[in-house]
Amino acid sequence: MPIVTLPLQELLDGFGPVPDGIELDVWDVESPYDRADEVAIAFLPFYFGGRHRWQFVHDLPNLELLQLPSAGYEWATPHVPGHARLANGRGIHDDETAELAVGLALTSLREIAAFQFDRAEQRWDARETRSLADRRVTVVGYGAIGSAIATRFEAFRTHVTVVARTAREQDGRQVHAFGELPELARTTDVLVLIAPLTDETEGLVDADLLAALPDGALVVNVARGKVVDTDALVAELRSGRISAALDVTDPEPLPADHALWTTPNTVLTPHVGGNTDLSIPRSLDLIRRQVAALAEGHTFENVIDLPVTQG
Repeated sequence: MPIVTLPLQELLDGFGPVPDGIELDVWDVESPYDRADEVAIAFLPFYFGGRHRWQFVHDLPNLELLQLPSAGYEWATPHVPGHARLANGRGIHDDETAELAVGLALTSLREIAAFQFDRAEQRWDARETRSLADRRVTVVGYGAIGSAIATRFEAFRTHVTVVARTAREQDGRQVHAFGELPELARTTDVLVLIAPLTDETEGLVDADLLAALPDGALVVNVARGKVVDTDALVAELRSGRISAALDVTDPEPLPADHALWTTPNTVLTPHVGGNTDLSIPRSLDLIRRQVAALAEGHTFENVIDLPVTQG
């Protein structure tokens, strides 16, 4: 009987009726699975570090689908067994990440974190801050989460421009190409990063692109830390010319002596864009659909095209 492994008992308890001929089990990938030849789908744990544990995945000879809990997948592609397909968690974290992107922007522009420091000092300083409304927002990355981010920023009456690898018309929006970013940056007040980490996007936001941003611009990164040249960002932050609101960093987690702990004009959260009470129910929605596809012989969702040399 094909087995679908889930990383948490909570997911198993909340699954509901299981299709005939399918068995669910809990496996955290911390040790070899004792019925390895029966596993058809393996759902990796949230924030899976891997390391030596990838070998336990390779020990599943009949694995059909390796399911990730994250939208990003660059960290997993080198480790997928050649006989299996890889699916990402597209749809699980769209709302969570989009609302954090807006929250980070508001926290920085409206100085919410600074006002909490004032509170601790019992200081009442009703100073003027910057509004999000009427800002020119450029969203870099236009997948499911990028679309959700753009929609939310539009609700705040901002002027939104979206950018992706290729230019196109989508969802009634003009999508600009990465190559247009240097010019778009010159009229960007809030630069929101949600592009996947690839060879093309690593270091995409470099010193030249940061320098092209207007004085007072804000960089919001809910993508991957390596999309930004960290040294160049630190230099801009130390100059006081721009601000940053970061959910991801390079490296991650930050070492104790890293400059981003103390740079001015910086808001930092510890990669929690997809870590809310919605993660479990949204994961269950996807797992149920993948299990139904297995039972009915249908195509799995969110399958990533891997290089033919993948092993």
